[in-house]
Amino acid sequence: MQEAASHLHADGAPGHGVRHAAIIMDGNGRWAAKRGVPRFIGHKQGVEAVRTTVRAARDMGLEALTLYAFSSENWKRPEDEVADLMGLLRHFIRADVDEFIANNVRLKIIGNYKALAPDLVEMIDDVVDRTAANTGTTLAIALNYGAQDEMLRAVQALARAAARGEIDPAAIQTAHIEAALDTSDLPPLDLLIRTSGEQRLSNFLLWQAAYAELYFTDMLWPDFDGAALKAALDSFAARERRFGGR
Repeated sequence: MQEAASHLHADGAPGHGVRHAAIIMDGNGRWAAKRGVPRFIGHKQGVEAVRTTVRAARDMGLEALTLYAFSSENWKRPEDEVADLMGLLRHFIRADVDEFIANNVRLKIIGNYKALAPDLVEMIDDVVDRTAANTGTTLAIALNYGAQDEMLRAVQALARAAARGEIDPAAIQTAHIEAALDTSDLPPLDLLIRTSGEQRLSNFLLWQAAYAELYFTDMLWPDFDGAALKAALDSFAARERRFGGR
């Protein structure tokens, strides 16, 4: 992370002001259709865009980068496409773990990933454990994730705690909910990026995005790279965040 340090202010904040960015990686299918190739090729190129973007995020000093890889609604896709996506995920984790370790990247998973195939869950748990002590950029991958489900699980956890007498329901505050979310150990979300020209959140980080800046680009995800991430960070740096104060 030595290179990233040059992007920091004296107080430790990145020069662009973003500690935590998240991306809805959209457009793999359209990228493939424009080129007349199978959707799998689009997804494969999308994985390369993930690698490029994670490296750029590390070099630009981001503390956390959260990527929407597979939503709880994506199970509705054709079986062969889901199988392709899971195969690419296996390959990505297997191929990149050494780079994560070498570059001090911590892997985190949000969402109900335990519902995935047992061998994939075992592989994920292994990499999460092996990178747990890394102190550089945290790469959070959303797998089998839906924000409404995340909030429901958080509320259920608080309800169980209240039923056990561990917390007074009347004393529950936003901080309690945030502590029960999958992202509890990540910095507050500063910037949420969506590629491919669509302008909706698609059940992604709904609680966390309450005061995040939103950035939409027509670029399809497989074409996204370090320059595209820098453009999003530069846009963020030019904005005035008010958090409802005025």
